[in-house]
Amino acid sequence: MSSLLRRWWPILALLLLLGALQAKLWLGDGGWRDAKALQQTVEEQRAENARLQQRNDALSAEVEDLKSGETAVEERARSELGMVKPGETFYRVVEPHSLQDKDAAESGDDAGENAGDEAKIEPKP
Repeated sequence: MSSLLRRWWPILALLLLLGALQAKLWLGDGGWRDAKALQQTVEEQRAENARLQQRNDALSAEVEDLKSGETAVEERARSELGMVKPGETFYRVVEPHSLQDKDAAESGDDAGENAGDEAKIEPKP
């Protein structure tokens, strides 16, 4: 029995070492599960980066448009700031969208006051 144990103990020790290393690979820190989770996080970050890059490209195009043309600045001033050119008259047409807005407008409630605002700009005659 002693000769049999003497002959097989290095192989047995190597198998135990291999088993311990495999357990660390599959179950330990930085193992297979952690690598999969990290790969998923990387994919999510790549998708987020692509979305943000599209947004940055759109904003860059808008900035370039604002720098290069007076038309874009004028359009923005009219829509966001309500500006009109000299000689133009500003008309606001208010139409209630729903029965609730209509009821609120009839009762004098502020809830339907600006519902459905439309702006129309016409030059003075």
